[in-house]
This record gives sequence, structure tokens and C-alpha cells, in this order.
Amino acid sequence: MKNKTLAFLSVFLFLTVWFGILGFAAIEKTSNSGLDLVKTSTWYIAGPALENQETINRIRKEKGIIKVTAKDNPIGEIELNVMITEADSNDGAPTILSESSKYLSITYKSSHLIKIQAREGNAEGTGCIHGGAHPRVDLPVSAKKFTTIKIPWTDFKQDGDPNGKTLNIHNLCKFNFVNYNPVSGASLEIKSVVIE
Repeated sequence: MKNKTLAFLSVFLFLTVWFGILGFAAIEKTSNSGLDLVKTSTWYIAGPALENQETINRIRKEKGIIKVTAKDNPIGEIELNVMITEADSNDGAPTILSESSKYLSITYKSSHLIKIQAREGNAEGTGCIHGGAHPRVDLPVSAKKFTTIKIPWTDFKQDGDPNGKTLNIHNLCKFNFVNYNPVSGASLEIKSVVIE
């Protein structure tokens, strides 16, 4: 009887520890805390830039930096974007950030004003389609040196309007870094985009 009790307690203790480890691993995975999108994710580009997607991601992997430069006489906006959770395309399923996530930290250098759009997923929470809600904030010019700014999620408002709808961090697909009016040689370099 004593051996059966000890065996039962051993199995119970093992299972308790095992499920505890799995539970903490799952919490860590869904929290996304400390996730640096420069290190973890493929970046996409659209618009009149010197660099293409392949070049941007090769440099990102080799040097740990994202770099985009406007072509001569650019026409149209330049949009650089990245999914929160890595996907096969730049329109994958949304990510649910935890309640403990409070802000986005970005280390960058930019010769021109950049708008950061936080693209929300569809109402069903299954995809990130073009259009829809993308609350945004301004990324100020920092032409001479790299700057780190922390942007609270509550600062992301629809259309950048102070009274606009606030970002839903439980249905977040990707970030778009947009230069709406690029000039020749305009540059943006990003060292880190960290969810905190």
C-alpha cells in the first residue's frame, strides 16, 4: 500500500510540475513581451524605395537593422510593414497581446516624419485584410542619431485623431511605417521594434 501511495504521489508531482511548465510556456508565448520584430519577423515594402523586400531582410539578418531609402523623384507613399506574429504573407491572422502589454518601444533614425499605423484584424479575428481600422501615431524626425521612444498603446488613435477610436491590442495584425510624402534620399533606419 505504501509503494502504491508513493507511486501515485510521484506521478501526481511529475504531472503537476509538467503542466506548470507547459502553462508558463504558453503564457510566455501569448504575452509577446520583449518580442523584437526586427529580429523575429520578415518585413515587407511597397512604394518608391531603393531597397526591395529581399534586400531589406538580408540586411536585417546580417546587420540587425532595417533600412529604407526613397528613390530619386519618388511618386507615392513608401510603406514598410511587419506582422506581429510571423506569417507566410503580410496579411496573416491577428495576434492577441496580453493585458500586461503597455507600449511599443522603437529605436530608429529617420530624416522625415513617419506615421506608424497599427493594423487591426477583421471583426472575426481570423485575418488582416487591407483597409479596416489602423489607429496611428507619429514617429518624429530624428535625422542625426538613433532615438528610442516608447509609445503607449493608448496613444494609437484612429486616423491619428486625439478623439479617435483607441487601438484594440487583442486584435493586432501588423505595423505599417509610412512616409506619405517621400523626397529623394529620405531614409528610415530601425534597430528594434519591441512589444513591452
